[in-house]
Amino acid sequence: MKDRGAPQVCRGKDIMAITLTEKAAQHVQKYLVRRGKGVGLRLGVRTTGCSGLAYKLEYVDELAPEDQVFESHGVKVIVDPKSLAYIDGTQLDFAREGLNEGFKFNNPNVKDECGCGESFRV
Repeated sequence: MKDRGAPQVCRGKDIMAITLTEKAAQHVQKYLVRRGKGVGLRLGVRTTGCSGLAYKLEYVDELAPEDQVFESHGVKVIVDPKSLAYIDGTQLDFAREGLNEGFKFNNPNVKDECGCGESFRV
């Protein structure tokens, strides 16, 4: 079996592919503390919906060798290589609107979104 090595960790403004706003980072940090474990937040895409792709978020307890790891405001954002092509340059924000709150994706690669906001196309 071939050793793939350690996950690649990227830091610094010029090489950041995925960033978090300060609000998003604070939300993730609070949740990780409450959860009591975890190394960061995994951001990826899955095939679904009218336009083809949807974001997926999950908290990560262990890194895989192929993972790309970006650090923003002290939070690790983990991305698999296949998803990175669709979300490179994305900024993740956390916003509260009325009674609703959640993550907002600012992805410069998006060409079209479905009407319900569930999926996107690049």
